Amino acid sequence: MKTTILIHCPDQAGIISVSTNFIHQHKGNIIYLDQHVDKETNVFFMRLDSDFEGSSFSSETFKQEFQSELADRYNMQWSMHEAGVKPKMALFVSKYNHCLYDLLSRFNSSELEVDIPFIISNHPDLKPIADQFNIPYYHIPVTKDTKAEAETKQLELLKKYEVDFIVLARYMQIVSPKIISNFPNRIINIHHSFLPAFAGAKPYHAAFKRGVKIIGATSHYVTEELDAGPIIEQDVTTVTHAHSIKDFIAKGRDLEKIVLSRAVKLHILRKTMVYNNKTVIFS
Repeated sequence: MKTTILIHCPDQAGIISVSTNFIHQHKGNIIYLDQHVDKETNVFFMRLDSDFEGSSFSSETFKQEFQSELADRYNMQWSMHEAGVKPKMALFVSKYNHCLYDLLSRFNSSELEVDIPFIISNHPDLKPIADQFNIPYYHIPVTKDTKAEAETKQLELLKKYEVDFIVLARYMQIVSPKIISNFPNRIINIHHSFLPAFAGAKPYHAAFKRGVKIIGATSHYVTEELDAGPIIEQDVTTVTHAHSIKDFIAKGRDLEKIVLSRAVKLHILRKTMVYNNKTVIFS
């Protein structure tokens, strides 16, 4: 059985050695190891992919012994994930369809190893896309007066289907602390990277008037502070005076699709770790 183990703890000598020896003692073969030390905070991070003999390996026994023999001793925060178990990803959308189409196309071609139990939207417009991919679509309108009720319905669906993480594929609503607290570091958002210079409804128009020379996109985990969560992935492309506002928007949407899909893939592959509102992204 293949597993991925993620560890972070105060840095000290011997952590790699005791961890790899422990896996070896439990008849595990390490097929990947990556580690990082944050010198400023003195925190150690490690990601291990291992293959255990399936006939005799018990994940529950391994977890209990790892906790008592290593995690408690080194004050580790850690998790173990079995390969082949597809996480459940819920998609939240509004009216823009470019990120939704891209993610569903990648999902349909088995590029994203997830299950998508449903799509939630505050508008009915994108239901034909969900129907095209045979995914349930829930239209839950959101207004100032109904926001709390809408979020209760969203949470009911998320819990009913045992969703592991959420992707805001251009969902144009602020997610409340109520939902964020249920999915800490498990809600992924995408937006243009003009913030905070060009905030508001028409950032590309403002950037065009300012004569910017690069545009970009940022994908991050959602926190209560708007658009200020730990960054997972970013990218940029150049623009010139010859580009129109329409060109800016087209280039921006292309970047949003690419950056969001990269971030989602990193999350699915358990290659992200969050600490102090930053991310460690393993190769």
